[in-house]
Parts: sequence; structure tokens; C-alpha cells
Amino acid sequence: MSWNPSLEPHSPEAGNLDAIETVIIPRARDLGGFEVRRALPAPRRQMVGPFIFFDQAGPAVFLTGQGIDVRPHPHIGLGTVTYLYEGEFEHRDSLGTHQMIYPGEVNWMVAGQGVTHSERTSAATRRGDSKLFGIQTWMALPESHEDRAASFEHHGKAALPLLEGEGKQVRLILGSAWGEKAPVTMYSETFYADVVLQPGAKLPLPDDHEDRGIYITQGSIEIAGDTFEAGRMMVFRPGDAITVTAGPQGARLMALGGETMNGPRHIWWNFVASSKEKIEEAKAAWATGDWQHGRFQLPAGDDQEFIPLP
Repeated sequence: MSWNPSLEPHSPEAGNLDAIETVIIPRARDLGGFEVRRALPAPRRQMVGPFIFFDQAGPAVFLTGQGIDVRPHPHIGLGTVTYLYEGEFEHRDSLGTHQMIYPGEVNWMVAGQGVTHSERTSAATRRGDSKLFGIQTWMALPESHEDRAASFEHHGKAALPLLEGEGKQVRLILGSAWGEKAPVTMYSETFYADVVLQPGAKLPLPDDHEDRGIYITQGSIEIAGDTFEAGRMMVFRPGDAITVTAGPQGARLMALGGETMNGPRHIWWNFVASSKEKIEEAKAAWATGDWQHGRFQLPAGDDQEFIPLP
């Protein structure tokens, strides 16, 4: 897709660092040689728009026979988004979905009242050395959709809007921004984009969303003369005109945000809800383990193990 004029930085850059409401330094966790950095939820920020969970997975290198094995586990009250830079995941869920995901594609699973899924490195990929690098996020659902039936969508790389030019490449993953709209079904106003900037390139953030933030995965950016390196999330004040400038090595970042929820969300383990009662009901249902008649079922083709309730 050709470059969109609405991506040109006509608005002034943030004049001072007061435009940044919060800077989040993710917590790093080593999962047996595989590093995960969690930016959301954070002590000073539970959500950015509807985004309530934000993990950077990798970059990691696996030797032959190695990979990721996230056993079947449950979700409620949220949508999960998987987006990869390198590698692959094999997704199975209790809806009967069996879907591979590769870089530039999107898996969007809406848990609603309840779904179970697993994510693993495929047997084919384990036959040789492999890499994994990507972002996994959860989005809280509006109360009107918390108890909806679960669903799953996959959209290939070619289906997502791609804007290029002036040293910028922007792939819109979810929602609407810069005059474009991604094909993924959304239940609240949002935007989520994979942005690659050449050295010195400038990107204005969309000004038609209530909440906005960026997470730097590679390189660095400058805002109001200050430099921010990879592994940082910045959340900006509503309404301010914001333009970020790539550093001397360029930058790759995820831009995200949207409409805020009507109140805070409760989050426990893999469950998100507007009330503690909904969390307790889901805990009891998973602990019961009635996979035939209960609220949760195990994924077809991956039903021999599961992650127990903590």
C-alpha cells in the first residue's frame, strides 16, 4: 500500500517530557533459557486502552529438538493477540482450531465466557535449530462482551494494511489508525501496529484515540531530545500531539492504544474480569476439571495434559 499522508508528521514533536505520562521498564523472567519481558500490567499502569497484558517473548535461539511448550490453559474476559517477528507457534484451542502462525500474521482469540488453548513449537520446526521473537498481548473486553461465546480469527500477512514511505513501514495489526483499518473483529476502539523506522525517520502517533503508547523492541527513539532504548514502554498524555524520531540505528516498535475501559479490571492468573465473582467462578470451573460437561474443555489434539490451577 502506498504511503498515507496522515502519517506525515505535520504536528509538532512533543515539546517536553511532560507529554510522557509513564515510562515502564518491563520485568524480565528467564524461563529456562527463554526470556520474557512483561510491560503490562505494571505498578503504575494496569492498561493502555484495552491492552492489559504485554509480553515480549525472546529473542531466543533453540537447538534441534527444543522449543516452546505452553500446555493447555484457560482464559476468560479477554482477547489474546499473538504477533511474531521470527519463528512460529502451533495454536490449538477448545473451539477445534488448529492454526500455525508465522511472522507478520495475527492470531486473535476471544475468550469471552471461557476458552482453553495451547501454544507449542511444531514438530517440523524442532527438526532443526530455530528462533523465536514476538509479542503476546491480552486485551480486556468491554463488560457487554465479557460473557460472549469464544471465537478465533487468523489473518495472514497480506490481509493486514501496510503503509510504506519516508523511511517508515507500518503494519496495522488491529483496529483503526492513520486512515486505515485492519480486518480483525474488534469490540472496542483500538489500534495496534508494528512499526519499522529508518534512522532519523519520524512517526506521528494517531491523535484520534484516547490512550496511546509505544513499546520499543529494537533500536532507539528520541522524544523531546531524550533517548529511549529498546525494552521500554512509554504511555502518553491524552490529546497531546506526539511524534517520535528513530535513533541513529533506526528502531522497531509496537504502537498501541485505544478506548479506556469503564473501570479497572481484575486480573488473576489467565483470567480477566470486571468483577471478582467472575474470577472465582472461573477458578472453580478449572479446578473441577470436568472436561466433558464443564465450562472448559481441552483442545482437540492436545488433551493429554494441562496447566493446573496455581
